[in-house]
Amino acid sequence: MKLLVDMNLSPAWVSVLKQAGHDAIHWSAVGAPGAEDEELMAWARQRGYVVLTNDLDFSAILAATRADGPSVLQIRAQALSPRLLGDVLLSALGRFEKDLLAGALVTMDEARARARILPLKPKDKAR
Repeated sequence: MKLLVDMNLSPAWVSVLKQAGHDAIHWSAVGAPGAEDEELMAWARQRGYVVLTNDLDFSAILAATRADGPSVLQIRAQALSPRLLGDVLLSALGRFEKDLLAGALVTMDEARARARILPLKPKDKAR
């Protein structure tokens, strides 16, 4: 899977993802650090990347626009270290791979993950 790591997450995520066999890049390697979220999302969508982020704005943009992509994997945890969350995140990627490749918002924390298929609808239920 191709993953674009947002600026709000450490570039250390890239090596964790690559070691697990994913194609990963940090936004700082391809875009301006102060770029708007919409620019990052457009870049990811055009190139077939899933956005990995801690930023709630991405899910809000998907909901407001009812877009069918790009997929977003949102980490909702206090500690964002790959050392602490790496195994949990890799597990979520495996569990929701088909959804993410088709278009989904996956939200995860230390204990659980859930997916919502894109485009988001007001009455969507988590799976």
